[in-house]
Amino acid sequence: MVCDLCGKNAATVHLTEIIDEQMTELHLCEECARQKSAQMEQQFGLSDLLAGMTDTEKPAKEQESVVAKCANCGLTYADFRKLGRLGCGECYTAFRKYLAPLLKRIHGSGQHLGKTPAKLDKEVKKKLELQELRNKLQKAIEDEAFEEAAKLRDKVRDFEKKQQHEGQDPAP
Repeated sequence: MVCDLCGKNAATVHLTEIIDEQMTELHLCEECARQKSAQMEQQFGLSDLLAGMTDTEKPAKEQESVVAKCANCGLTYADFRKLGRLGCGECYTAFRKYLAPLLKRIHGSGQHLGKTPAKLDKEVKKKLELQELRNKLQKAIEDEAFEEAAKLRDKVRDFEKKQQHEGQDPAP
């Protein structure tokens, strides 16, 4: 395939760009792909994304009052917002109360669940399913969605009864 930028017959990288709801496909050789990647990093890097997301966290006046500082590396929360990078592993602890909402917004959850192995034991799957129901129930209660919470409570009870009939103890 021909590279869309240089015309060489060596396009091995295929990109799809969506700008203003218009989709454009680019077929690039490795050299042009590296240049395009460098341009994209300059225009919009990961650190810019993270820094931008922290700006939506609180109103500007409240953010200015944050003076949290990492005791290990000396990075301030204001520096993190500018750089979009933490200085060390201790920064997670130092900025925990500010990072938690940010990470939840990025990942959709405040807790990392990881991937489930393909050959997971049935019992473990059931315990995970029950825990997921309980988490949804807790979230519904916190959101004051009481009708949904009642439905989830009933599902949890049915699930626990079913496990007891199968000779399994429900997860705590």
